Amino acid sequence: MNKKVMVFAPHPDDESLGCGGTLLKHKALGHEVHWCIVTDMSVSDSYTSEQKKQREDTIKQVAQLYDFNSVINLGFQPAGLDNVPMGQLLNALKDTLESIKPDTIYLPYAFDVHSDHKVVYQAIISVTKTFRAPYVSSIICYETLSETDYGLSPLNTQFQPNMYVDTSEFIEQKHQILKCYGSEMHAHPFPRSFKAVEALEILRGSQAFVDAAEAFVILRQRW
Repeated sequence: MNKKVMVFAPHPDDESLGCGGTLLKHKALGHEVHWCIVTDMSVSDSYTSEQKKQREDTIKQVAQLYDFNSVINLGFQPAGLDNVPMGQLLNALKDTLESIKPDTIYLPYAFDVHSDHKVVYQAIISVTKTFRAPYVSSIICYETLSETDYGLSPLNTQFQPNMYVDTSEFIEQKHQILKCYGSEMHAHPFPRSFKAVEALEILRGSQAFVDAAEAFVILRQRW
């Protein structure tokens, strides 16, 4: 049976920062990869029509570079998921899952600082209970620069990887995709810089004893 992967991105670029190399590796292995974008700046009054058009073009370009099997945009307000009735979000995510029936899911970490990330995590955990989505065998959290590392808490909520993916072969391709997000990437010492991306890849690679890696927290896995 062909492997089906779905990555949930609260915002476009989360998928690339969090697991871009891993998604490219899935595609290289012949797996189906589906991209679900939860929020959409086109529904917000905070952006100009030019910014909205540019974002639409970016999403199309990124989707082509990954060769995603499908792109699903749920169209919720950015930075406003905590104001969306939970039932509405759960239904949208449930319908998305049922339409694809992925066996592997990548999602943001529970303790990311951004409220949209927290809400997406909570909602996905709710709709992927084993008796509700028995086809999902792996639920895996990715780390996002400027979100996961800024989720400060006196409690022990730090991102502690228990899975590493060797992405050494896909670094350059991932970086090319990240260049599509020009407005989101800035010069060092901004946390979403190419220098920071590369530094994290090297750090995770050294922990896994490979040239470069992406790190994850496995929440559930059935084999």
